[in-house]
Amino acid sequence: MRAVVQKVSRAQVTVDDALTGAVERGLLVLVGAATDDTSADAEFLARKVVGLRVFEDEEGKINLDLAAVGGAVLAVSQFTLLGDCRKGRRPSFVQAARPEVAEPLFDQFVAAVRAQGVRCETGRFRTHMMVELVNDGPVTLLLDSKKGF
Repeated sequence: MRAVVQKVSRAQVTVDDALTGAVERGLLVLVGAATDDTSADAEFLARKVVGLRVFEDEEGKINLDLAAVGGAVLAVSQFTLLGDCRKGRRPSFVQAARPEVAEPLFDQFVAAVRAQGVRCETGRFRTHMMVELVNDGPVTLLLDSKKGF
């Protein structure tokens, strides 16, 4: 699984003008599942996200994780993270998991974040979403479960 993680001072996602999830201080996590991902990838990614030390301590050093700052996660499914743009001008999405595989993996990621005691809001799977955020720092990280085992 792949994720783009952004430290935010606030973020929200809406679908058809209805708010589906919002957080204040925390992380916006865009999550994409690949064709060969398994539940182990979802669990790994959730542990990695929750444990990231990207928040400042009292000395201004990036040293604290979500739990230490009382932060939350806004998780948004995004299959386009698996887009391959190496050939031509139109991305290929053949490496993105089919929705019937990706949705349970995304749900497992969300459940694994919550199981670690972190509040996790979400967008709505397989819909057109409007995501708004204020990137704090800015801090943006790329994670890939295949590069972390």
